Amino acid sequence: MTGPPIARPPLAGRRRELGAVARLLDGATAGVGGHLVVTGPAGAGKTALADAAAALAAARGLPVTRTPTDRPGSPRLVVLDGADPLPDLVARLSADGAAVLITAAAPLGLPPEVHLGGLSEPDLAPLLPGLSPDAAHAVWLVSGGLPGPALDFAAGLDGTDLDAVVRAALATPSRAGFLELDAGLVRLLRDAAERPLPTALRARAVARLARALLGDASAAAHRRDLADRALVLARASDDPGTIAAVLDDRLHALWDPAAAGERLEVAAEIVAQACRAGDLPTELRGLFWRFTALVELADLDAAEAALVAYGRAAELSGDAEAAVVVLSRQAVLALVRGRFDLAEELTALVAERGRAAGLPDTDRLVATLAGNLALVRGTADPDVTGLRALARRIPGQYFEATAARVLVESGAEAEAALELTRSLPSVLAGGGPRWLGAVADLGVVAARVGERPAVEALYETLGPFSGRLVVWGGANTVTGPVDDVLGRLATRLGRTTEAAGHFDRAIALEERLGALPWLAATLAGRNAPGDAERAAAITGRLGSAPADPGWTLVRDGEDWVLRAGAETARLRNGRGVDFLRALLAAPGQEIAALDLAAGGAGLVVGAAEPILDADARRAYRRRLAELDAALAEADRAGDADAAAGADAERSALVAELRAATGLGGRPRTSAAEAERARVNTTRALRATVARIAAQAPLAGAHLGASLRTGRFLRYQPAPGGPTRWTL
Repeated sequence: MTGPPIARPPLAGRRRELGAVARLLDGATAGVGGHLVVTGPAGAGKTALADAAAALAAARGLPVTRTPTDRPGSPRLVVLDGADPLPDLVARLSADGAAVLITAAAPLGLPPEVHLGGLSEPDLAPLLPGLSPDAAHAVWLVSGGLPGPALDFAAGLDGTDLDAVVRAALATPSRAGFLELDAGLVRLLRDAAERPLPTALRARAVARLARALLGDASAAAHRRDLADRALVLARASDDPGTIAAVLDDRLHALWDPAAAGERLEVAAEIVAQACRAGDLPTELRGLFWRFTALVELADLDAAEAALVAYGRAAELSGDAEAAVVVLSRQAVLALVRGRFDLAEELTALVAERGRAAGLPDTDRLVATLAGNLALVRGTADPDVTGLRALARRIPGQYFEATAARVLVESGAEAEAALELTRSLPSVLAGGGPRWLGAVADLGVVAARVGERPAVEALYETLGPFSGRLVVWGGANTVTGPVDDVLGRLATRLGRTTEAAGHFDRAIALEERLGALPWLAATLAGRNAPGDAERAAAITGRLGSAPADPGWTLVRDGEDWVLRAGAETARLRNGRGVDFLRALLAAPGQEIAALDLAAGGAGLVVGAAEPILDADARRAYRRRLAELDAALAEADRAGDADAAAGADAERSALVAELRAATGLGGRPRTSAAEAERARVNTTRALRATVARIAAQAPLAGAHLGASLRTGRFLRYQPAPGGPTRWTL
């Protein structure tokens, strides 16, 4: 059964806009030119309004043209439908006496402008004759009142009641991109989920609502509740098509990063149930879930076979969008193995065929593929404006974490550290299809610039994913083994044994997969003897920029190990190493010797004021006299415990008093304290650099030439040093 014929009147509910057009034409008839800009989304009726304007102009005897030709002094209507006119052109045509009507998707900044939004439900109803009131209401909900989508949707109905509208909504692809809320669909499904629908249809509506809310980061608990309810209803219906569809929507809605094995099992049931129902589109989705789960579990050979099966099934169904998805994942796998030229060719095909097929996410998908290729080649654009725009457009999906990684990879470490601090709490508390990738991105940042609490939190969070690959969403981005990130974090924490284990597992996995770009990066990160040379050989053969591990100064048990290319130096823990690390972490910045000596904010160097005033010194000495008397009494009484306590307190007070006084008990000033800090920090740093130079001459020479000492100290990198330090 097909729906009733849908009338397409020229306009409905546009009285205000038609009035503006009439005033424009009245002016032209009177010899006064002008213009009107009409904006609105696709399907709002901009072209219909332009056609109505042409009809009104003809009724007034005004010629109508759709090209901006010059006819000085000639009253006429010039329609520029979807054009991008220059302001001076509009001004010239208006001065010639023409009425200029311009349509555009977004405001042009050329007032007067009118905006076409969705129609009210009463205004839309005349466009939907034959539909029941419930069905007409549902069409209004799903279309947002936009006439074009409403008419197209109604034309595809297989009936005139609410059930027909819900079935059509479930079968219609969302107009929104991945993770973007389709507000119209959500409104319809929320309404439908509360109505007395048949069990199978209700199960599908509830499950689809759970899936549609994936882009709402605040709705995680609600999504789970909906998904659970839908599965109970689907099992009760005993309808294989419904069970398959609900399982698919449930995987989307919940998307537990830790449940890759469960996804693999559910994918098999989706395929089996969809085959029983003869539902090829849902079977396709089950096959794609199988591909994604196998990639997550690092079984790329099986994943490629699953992708081939998915592609062949898509060919049988004539699904052009699925064919584009296959090309995009083939590009991902080509990139993983270092086939850069093939990845570039496939990305170009994704752009061409995705736009031809009307795939909503084509531009974002192409940008992701191209960005990943540039990142692996070492040619990534450090501009994160686009990522920050996505973070505003789709909040709660961790685009800020990706921005932080781009920043740290491009050398903007201070800005990356700030983004790490901002993003970490929400990422650690989150979940969803982009979560594991976001945690890994922040892990890379923290391994370079993170404070210990952040590094520890990320290490513990990623630990359960050891042995897995970092996969974003439906495997449109795969950035390497989780163990590579864990190895970097463990290195930062000084857990050398754990770091070695993680790096070894990552390298074994990369060698098994033939993932040469990842292998080169992990070798550079591990930086064991021979790793840098092997990494350089791989990147040289691939034609990508060699991964530069920089120099590292990291904890190894009770010691610190400095690695500078082929040189290595082992240092005992001490204040000299602490001072050196503080300076290396802030290249080019002066740090007061008092700050270094204090291990924090230190003392402010100002006028030579006494550290302790006279009253404080007298209080110290009174207490010392009291303690001397207590010691004498304890000695007479033979009370060893009392004597020990008094002696410990006396020793501490004497040390404090000496620190605050100079020679002969004179008050020590803050200027004198600053001088003492200068001497101590300089001596400790020089001793540390000397120990480094004895084991690693080139690194020692660089540090000797780069460190500036005095009351203010600075690491000013001299030529011949690293591109970055990992501390």
